[in-house]
Amino acid sequence: MIRIAVDAMGGDHAPAAAVDGAVAAARHLAVEIALVGSTPALEAALAPHADWRQLGLSIVEAPDVVGMADPPAATLRRRPRASIRVAADLVARHDAAALFSAGNTGATVMASHAAFGMIPGVDRPALATIIPTRQRPAVLLDSGANVECRPQHLLQFAIMGSVYARLALGVERPRVGLLSIGEEETKGNELTRDAHQLLKTAALNFIGNVEGREIYSGSADVIVCDGFTGNVVLKTSEGLVDAVEALLGDELQGTFSSQVGYLLSRRAFRRFRRRVDYSEFGGAPLLGVAGLAIVGHGRSSTKAVRNAVAMAHRFASSDFIPRVEQEIAAASVPHH
Repeated sequence: MIRIAVDAMGGDHAPAAAVDGAVAAARHLAVEIALVGSTPALEAALAPHADWRQLGLSIVEAPDVVGMADPPAATLRRRPRASIRVAADLVARHDAAALFSAGNTGATVMASHAAFGMIPGVDRPALATIIPTRQRPAVLLDSGANVECRPQHLLQFAIMGSVYARLALGVERPRVGLLSIGEEETKGNELTRDAHQLLKTAALNFIGNVEGREIYSGSADVIVCDGFTGNVVLKTSEGLVDAVEALLGDELQGTFSSQVGYLLSRRAFRRFRRRVDYSEFGGAPLLGVAGLAIVGHGRSSTKAVRNAVAMAHRFASSDFIPRVEQEIAAASVPHH
């Protein structure tokens, strides 16, 4: 049976959300889950679930935590028994098939990189986030693993993103777009102009540059950018969704007739929220490392954790890492 390591101390709502999400996943999947963290804290969080041992859950002691505001590299050096390091080591030793963490993203990237190493032919890992569009979900990467990138890194991200879109979204020939400030290949900074030339000659379904206003149009299945830009896009989008919901709520509570309209349209609102809610997908795989790591939002809810464990289980069952390795090898990606 596939075993997933969950960094139960990572995230704004840890350990409660991690534990409740893991229990929910165990009830619906043929999966074993190792909850990594402080044993007393985890036993307290598990207390409401009397049958947790029968569900295939276990506790792996890790006395330390990397906090959301802690500097990742220095903290990981000082705390070798931090929960994210212990979870990554479980996967590296093949005591678990994948890990999930909603904790400090930098620490998760560094711990996974150190424990698994990189897939041959890949220089940098990339976070691949599924985003909603007007047509079908798309993949945005990198969404936060690398602040600075070189052109060949964006090419590697494009190849890995295409593999991910095929395996996770069922898109046979993913359309790859490069996020830039204009459609013309001469637009953008040096990174995007040079990356455009590499992508144009690669064996990809490259459709050219994609502007910010086109991200959610559905014109591209894979959107490539550096991690700084990708993370700003995601955080802006989250803020916009919250603002739109609040503004619509204010407007629809104004008069009796609009309140009636609001009641009649609640189902549509629920569908809207489901389409744009990150918790529906659970997390973002860290592509490029030679092991399965799923990175969750810091605010991950019980539902998000459950779906992230399901994603990790699905990828572990489908030999995801070997398939990415094959595609990268076949592409002969330039790297340094």
